[in-house]
Amino acid sequence: MAREALGKCPVCGSECEVTRISCDACGTTIEGHFNLCRFCRLTVEQKSFIEVFIKCRGNIKEVEKELGVSYPTVKNKLEDVAGALGYKEGPEPMSSIKRKEILDKLNGGELSVDEALNMLKE
Repeated sequence: MAREALGKCPVCGSECEVTRISCDACGTTIEGHFNLCRFCRLTVEQKSFIEVFIKCRGNIKEVEKELGVSYPTVKNKLEDVAGALGYKEGPEPMSSIKRKEILDKLNGGELSVDEALNMLKE
């Protein structure tokens, strides 16, 4: 039974490389230094999240339902995967003016507490 290649060393956490590829059908073996794809370096949990995200066609509300987690949790998991794939840039931090607008709307009854919390966590 074939096993998935490890993307990170289980001892030190460094990136692994494949040094030997074999074909069971014809017996060909190739040795060298081969890079793993970026997705191979994701953790099992990250790969599972990506699978659900794709299954839900990127619809965050559907991902929330599928995983039984909140909107901020889905966003955090997505940021985690993006970072692991090398996309370190995230959204700009919320300005203090935007925070004040959200809190003013909450104070004025235009937003519920849950809506305001979700907006502040984004």
